[in-house]
Amino acid sequence: MRRRLADPSDRVLGVLLLSPAFLLLGGIVVYPVIRLIGLSLTDLDLSSGLPGRFVGIVNYVGLWSDPTFRQTLLTTAILTVVTVPGGMLAGLGLALLANLAYRRKWPVRLALLMPWAMPLAFTGLIFAWFFNGEYGVVNDILRRIGLPQRIWFNSIFWSFFAISLTIIWKSSSFVALVLLAGLQAIPKELYEAAAIDGAGRWRQFRAVTLPLLRPAIAVALIFRTITALQTFDIPFTMTKGGPGSATETLAMYVYQSTVDDLALGRGAAIAIVLALISLVMSVVYMRQIRAAA
Repeated sequence: MRRRLADPSDRVLGVLLLSPAFLLLGGIVVYPVIRLIGLSLTDLDLSSGLPGRFVGIVNYVGLWSDPTFRQTLLTTAILTVVTVPGGMLAGLGLALLANLAYRRKWPVRLALLMPWAMPLAFTGLIFAWFFNGEYGVVNDILRRIGLPQRIWFNSIFWSFFAISLTIIWKSSSFVALVLLAGLQAIPKELYEAAAIDGAGRWRQFRAVTLPLLRPAIAVALIFRTITALQTFDIPFTMTKGGPGSATETLAMYVYQSTVDDLALGRGAAIAIVLALISLVMSVVYMRQIRAAA
């Protein structure tokens, strides 16, 4: 054993070098997940003052008869379906714009970086002020151009509209940065060859850009879907889940269950369900990528 450690093989050396990373990963990811799963199998409720008891899958079974869970699941699904394609399309447009042959490219790329670098809660507060019914910028613009003003956050539809627009604005910069890296990896010779063959800009985009950009699109799509499913900061800061609980997401329901209601067992079960949905979506995307490769 000592001789093996003194003169390790490539395999042993690899294990030795990776062991600190595995230990760190186990300490900050695996162990908390195991604890969370164990907590979700109890009825721990700090407001009762009683110790938690093992109840098995009772918390998970109870979620399907919980109207708040069904409502937040639907809200999360709607926001995901709306903001993921919206952010991808906006990000693709921004990436193509930033990839043009500007004389000075840094102002355009800095403009892409700024929304991504802003904290989510700060972004929500800014757009909540933009859409404020009394002194918001959006209503001021509508008034100046002669259109009727709105009380944005009193309506379910317009609340969803404001939140979705904010998330698309925030997420499009991340998508644009990922796709811009993919665009810059495409050899220019391919466009020159396509132009010689008589392909116009649109034909080049469909035949050259999109196929070679597919890996970058897949990466951006996976990250955007996961973050959309876990949306919390922007709806929380803009509407607090209102009007009523119409814009409350699954992540906000986890917060309400654990922090407001102190029902740690139920909150842990909701968190596990949310993690499983994210995992399933990631696996589906990866299988689609592998099938298309």
